[in-house]
Amino acid sequence: MKLNVGGIDRVLRIAAGLGLIGWAAMGGPVWAWIGVVPLATGAIGWCPPYAIFGFSTCAVKKQA
Repeated sequence: MKLNVGGIDRVLRIAAGLGLIGWAAMGGPVWAWIGVVPLATGAIGWCPPYAIFGFSTCAVKKQA
């Protein structure tokens, strides 16, 4: 499993996930528990749809 979620993307996913989970835990709508998905993908650094479509936000290392 090759990482395909870069630094800023990871931070935004984790923040959004925590925000949605916090909202759900404080009595928000049930659908807010979907925050588990961006939290998990941000934490592990791999996103299945990115892999399917060949997309990556990781920095590309240039060969010397």
